[in-house]
Amino acid sequence: MFIKGDFMTEKIKLRSEIDDKYKWDLTTIYQNEEKWQKDYEKAQSLLEKVALYRKKFLQSADNLLAFLKFDEKVDRLISKLYYYAHLNHDANTLEEKYKKMYDKIKNLNIKYNKLTTFFVPAIMKLDQKKLNDFYKENDELLEYKFMFEQITRHKKHNLSEEKEKMIKEFSKVLNNPSETYNSVIYSDIKFDNIKDEKGKEIEFNDNVYRTYIVSKNREVRKAAFNSLYDGYKSYKNIITNLFVGNMESNIVISKLKKYKSAIEKALFQDNIDISVYNNLIKTVNDNLDVIYKYFRLKKEVLKLDEFHLYDIYAELIEDYDKKYSFEEAKDLTLKSLSILGEDYISNIKKAFDEKWIDIYYNKGKYTGAYSSGFYDTNPFVLLNYKGKLDDVSTLVHELGHSMHTLYSCKNNKYVYSNYRIFVAEVASTVNELLLANYLLKNSKSKKEKLFVLNHIMDMFKATLYRQTMFSEFEYNMYKKQENECNLTSESISDDYYNLVKKYYGNDVIVDEKIRYEWMRIPHFYYNFYVYKYVTGLCAACYIVDGILNNKENALENYLKFLKTGGSNYPLEELKVAGVDMTDSKVIERTIKMFDSYIDKFKELYNS
Repeated sequence: MFIKGDFMTEKIKLRSEIDDKYKWDLTTIYQNEEKWQKDYEKAQSLLEKVALYRKKFLQSADNLLAFLKFDEKVDRLISKLYYYAHLNHDANTLEEKYKKMYDKIKNLNIKYNKLTTFFVPAIMKLDQKKLNDFYKENDELLEYKFMFEQITRHKKHNLSEEKEKMIKEFSKVLNNPSETYNSVIYSDIKFDNIKDEKGKEIEFNDNVYRTYIVSKNREVRKAAFNSLYDGYKSYKNIITNLFVGNMESNIVISKLKKYKSAIEKALFQDNIDISVYNNLIKTVNDNLDVIYKYFRLKKEVLKLDEFHLYDIYAELIEDYDKKYSFEEAKDLTLKSLSILGEDYISNIKKAFDEKWIDIYYNKGKYTGAYSSGFYDTNPFVLLNYKGKLDDVSTLVHELGHSMHTLYSCKNNKYVYSNYRIFVAEVASTVNELLLANYLLKNSKSKKEKLFVLNHIMDMFKATLYRQTMFSEFEYNMYKKQENECNLTSESISDDYYNLVKKYYGNDVIVDEKIRYEWMRIPHFYYNFYVYKYVTGLCAACYIVDGILNNKENALENYLKFLKTGGSNYPLEELKVAGVDMTDSKVIERTIKMFDSYIDKFKELYNS
């Protein structure tokens, strides 16, 4: 079929060569750079006034309120300046003026944050009686009550001012393992070259691994797999030192701050009990038979006598190459999300009609996809649309983030307008699942349905099981380090290898070299982060299941959840949507959904 759109052009276009109708309209933030510069100078002058508040902001309720309003004014202005610069820069990194603007506003923001570091420690020192007195003196401060609660709950883990300052001074040293790790894996590791499907020698690295591990040619997949892990194996000693050093840094800080463990410290910020983490791992472990079933299906469809780890990513539907024009993607978006109601769809239409979306790739454009925006702008979506089904899915995914941002900002005071990372992937995943459901119901093409099912099954495999496996591995390693076990590259790799065997089952030949995979996962330096991917997926599945099955108030509660912003702790916000992440049934519902997709694929494939 004929595909409309600039993504069909072989020559990569300059930004100036892309039709304006395919670009986002950032004039809604600033009409031009001159007006941006004027506000930048205004922000600079406001920074000079911080000192006026520092000494007296806790002398009275009125003074405290005055500082909070000043802080909001400055923060909103800096954010507005930041978004204009960062969005322009990402759309065209070749444009020097936007790089300069981006650097200027980042530096100004750093300067402001340094000038206002006095605030949180001072609030933390206040006793509850003093805060209650302030509320009585000026009831406008009650709007900030939850914010104060989030600060003061850290009081029991806060050290003396001198010790906190010492820890801050050592922050660069403590972050060294993470920074060095990034340098090693992105710059230093060398890999053996491999040959592609045509026998041409390819300069191989981690970035191109994804291209060759899905190759139709099994020997190419195997070569990519072996080259990747041989490369990491050659750096096993230095990466082990960095991995253990990062854990030890977090363990030491958690002990100094009187946490029982590093994981307790990591989960404390979101007010998450460790039982949520443990419940996730236990429930997934109790249901490993479903992922085994998926691997058996894949082995059967690929017609392999032996199913190796380098076969895991091989495409089940190899010759599906349907393209979707952006107009078709828009139509699918509106139809698949219409179940979320008129107001939701009205806002989605605004995203298209008011040019919130930057659609096609141009030379110098950021190569990923994201949604970005804040209180005083509409959300903006950056795409690099190529017309594949994955691109349609990316569109609805990013619009899910955008709608979450929009509803959060419209329904909360500025101080509570940002939602937390823990719930960040819920709205985006809800949209992806609704798109898949719509395509499965309405597509007349068997191949398209199989492709959709394959895409969704891959998401469950990669998130529900793989990220849980990572979460279990990270937890196990921290427990061993906290118990002063002598962790070596071999002992860590042995533990990882045994875990992979458990998660992949007897139908998969777990190749020996996978034992070094843990070395290439940067998320292990984010400190108990990956489990949030899984909880986000589980919450989304539970919500979608309720909406599609017309569960009483399911849709209404979900839309209420989108409006909560950062006004409560994440688990409490999810309860608004009817999701209790402490309950195993939320995770079990997700596993059942995965199981049903496997059955649907098998039935349709064999029909």
